[in-house]
Amino acid sequence: MRTLVLGGARSGKSAYAESLLAEAPAVDYVAASTLSGDDPEWSARVAAHRLRRPTTWRTVETGDVAAELTSCGTPALVDSITSWLTRAMDESGAFVRGHEASDLDALMDRLVAAWAATSRQVVAVSDDVGGGIVPETAAGRLFRDTLGMLNQRLAAVADDVYYVVAGLPQKLK
Repeated sequence: MRTLVLGGARSGKSAYAESLLAEAPAVDYVAASTLSGDDPEWSARVAAHRLRRPTTWRTVETGDVAAELTSCGTPALVDSITSWLTRAMDESGAFVRGHEASDLDALMDRLVAAWAATSRQVVAVSDDVGGGIVPETAAGRLFRDTLGMLNQRLAAVADDVYYVVAGLPQKLK
């Protein structure tokens, strides 16, 4: 069972995704972002997420989400696809050299294939960034467009898709 939970910033998507796995005795929480000591606001957000999780949940901090999806194990929550994409775009050089000159497509193909083939129950969280203003920078537009396409690919092979607005989940698929 693959469930994709989409929503805007502070929409309640992570809390809703966590609630979908609340009854599981153990969960692998796959944190795809990087934690930097020079950003206290981001560190506070990460700390708040950690405090919400049950003590039986194991945190896996990795950029290799595909490897986690292909491994056997307890249910998993991936938070978030947005953070994973930011990391993948940084590591592949897509922000500097452009999407076409990077290895980003191969990274996304690997993630989508692992998502489609996983035997684990997985809930993945991703931002919907296409409903807002058009980013002023080329890098911002590249990120917005790439995340929109990645969300479409993940949703196409998901069993369930929810969109969360103001803390209210709406089932799309």
